[in-house]
Amino acid sequence: MLEGVPSTIHDWVANVVALLWPGAHVGLIEELQPDASERRYWRVRIVDEQGRAPASAVVAYLGVHDLPAYARALKLLPEPLPEALYLNVNRFLREIGVAVPEVYYAKQLKPAPARHGPVDREAIEESRLVLVEDVGELSLLDAAREKPERAPELFRKAIDELVRFHVDGTKRRDSRCFAFSVAYDERLFAYEMQEFIDYGMSALKLDADPSKLRSETAQLATQLGGLERVFSHRDYHGYNLFVQEDGKIRILDFQDALLAPPVQDLAVMLTTRDTCEVVDPLLEADLLAYYLNRAKRRAKELSLGAFESVEPASFLEQYRLAVLQHALKAIGRFARLIKVGKTRYAKYLPFSVSQARRMLDCSDDFPCLRTALCG
Repeated sequence: MLEGVPSTIHDWVANVVALLWPGAHVGLIEELQPDASERRYWRVRIVDEQGRAPASAVVAYLGVHDLPAYARALKLLPEPLPEALYLNVNRFLREIGVAVPEVYYAKQLKPAPARHGPVDREAIEESRLVLVEDVGELSLLDAAREKPERAPELFRKAIDELVRFHVDGTKRRDSRCFAFSVAYDERLFAYEMQEFIDYGMSALKLDADPSKLRSETAQLATQLGGLERVFSHRDYHGYNLFVQEDGKIRILDFQDALLAPPVQDLAVMLTTRDTCEVVDPLLEADLLAYYLNRAKRRAKELSLGAFESVEPASFLEQYRLAVLQHALKAIGRFARLIKVGKTRYAKYLPFSVSQARRMLDCSDDFPCLRTALCG
């Protein structure tokens, strides 16, 4: 067993590689940077003198829950699911041509049982492991930082993939895909912003009446919850999008897909964390216009009426609201993660505050939020 690699991972992937590519064996295994969820990932280097196996693959541990915390709290889907979300959504996305990783092996994967109470994050269950295609190490944001002149081109490619989600995915609605049973509605928007009240206010030392702020976040949730919804990724940001050697964009962390207003994915893509370092307001405006044009054109080609009556001014106002909601959610989320010791998220908190202020400065609505955050 390699040092630092759980024995479960080492033994499982060694057996799977030998099964899939006879004669190949496992080389280096390294754990990848974890995200804020209970999922964990390892990159596996594969040695195969016959050249049939890929040079590397990724072991994904899906955690002890299929559903994210918000879905369990709001009971958005019944547990246990008949199939893991990752496999269910992956299959649908591949059917509509979205560039997601190939699943090499998931034979032993079982649905996660309904669980309550604390879980052991170090416990690795073989029934929750999958071996998938390695899409590389160059995220969209890193690629844009390395060559800023390519940022417009790269983000337009990401938008092309997003249009495939929103238009092709919506047109080919499939009841077998669990994402079509979950809506980013008023209740979910409000639930997400509750962390801003519970954690963000104290982290930022805001001098404000929580009840007044809660009233305005409820108003924001109502406005967003009333918008038309399309098939959406939900977490479509530059750290979940990877640039390939041929310039194509590959997409990760799609398992929480659901029905949402189109502007929600755009707000995430263009304003999450430190994205503003590569997407300035001028490029942001250009990309929003590019998205609306492409979405309208593709929807017309597929006879989907979802974008037919959307006017640019209305679309931009919806986007402003989505960015504000996403920023408030992120402030609360980062503040909570920092409080439990995940201090690496502290560097992103100022960016979320800045995005919230930027959106609040655009209009005279939400006066209590503006006073609290903008002074």
